[in-house]
Amino acid sequence: MLGLAIVIVSMLALFTVPKDYFVAATFASTTCMLIAAYALGGLRASRPKPASIAIGLVTAALLYAIFAAGALAVGTFHPFGVTSASEASIYTLISSPSNPLYLQVAVLLFDSAGYESFFRGMLQNRLRPRLGVAAAPAVALLDAALHIASMNPLWVGATFVSDLIWGLTYHYGRGTQASFTSHIVWDVAIFILRPVT
Repeated sequence: MLGLAIVIVSMLALFTVPKDYFVAATFASTTCMLIAAYALGGLRASRPKPASIAIGLVTAALLYAIFAAGALAVGTFHPFGVTSASEASIYTLISSPSNPLYLQVAVLLFDSAGYESFFRGMLQNRLRPRLGVAAAPAVALLDAALHIASMNPLWVGATFVSDLIWGLTYHYGRGTQASFTSHIVWDVAIFILRPVT
């Protein structure tokens, strides 16, 4: 319970710090996730499994396609007054010209490791015996609720969708290798290679 509380506080701080401190706050928050996951048994090393990595690659591509379609819909319909400026504000937190490429990759790698070890490897794994596959949307809902502090409705919705995909990837890919692969590949594609604004 203490680990969860520390992660929640670190995430709330992450979403409320000035933009100039977002990358540093991301490292701090994901460090909390990694420490909590390690302490609670959600961080384990294992040999690479080609099938899990393949599942991760497929779901990363699927998630990218979902976000591309979502960006098109936002740009066309502006649901609830949301515009592509809401998307751009999220992307620039990481892929700002003031952040060198190596820092962007490092923060995305750390972010993927932290989120997957804590939200999937620890939380979802603990909920799975009682909820089965429904643990994936339960964890996605928790993470999306924490993102409300960002005051960006698009970020909240995007978090739920991506966490749901990664939760299902974790469940069906049988572990964090699949969800981590999906998360890091999607992060690099969407934040660095080709943002979908």
